[in-house]
Amino acid sequence: MSVTTEAELADAVSRNEDTIIIEGDLAKKTVRIKATGTVAWVVAIGSIGIVFYGVVATLGTGGAATPAASVALATGSAGAISVLGVAATTTAISMAVSVKSLSVLKRLRNNYKLTVNSGDKITLKRC
Repeated sequence: MSVTTEAELADAVSRNEDTIIIEGDLAKKTVRIKATGTVAWVVAIGSIGIVFYGVVATLGTGGAATPAASVALATGSAGAISVLGVAATTTAISMAVSVKSLSVLKRLRNNYKLTVNSGDKITLKRC
């Protein structure tokens, strides 16, 4: 399956696709997420979790939780940005929000192996 957006990638990972071909700028961001070391990933996923739950809280209340979510976004994203960078952090958050689950990021990191990397196109295989 070929994907070009965070939502498509999150959907493919959620459905346990055997092979996922990622094209365009998303390929570089995905490599960054996959290449992050275990200790650094713990910091990043903690920060992403804070932002994710802030966004989900805002969506679930029709905007009533926006002030609290804004504080969570501002404070929570710093750790992830320092580890992954702005682009990969945004991608990770977008993926989690699109399927309403942080587990998609864990599955991407643990269940898929990068088999081909040609810059703007990568191939992930499920292990």
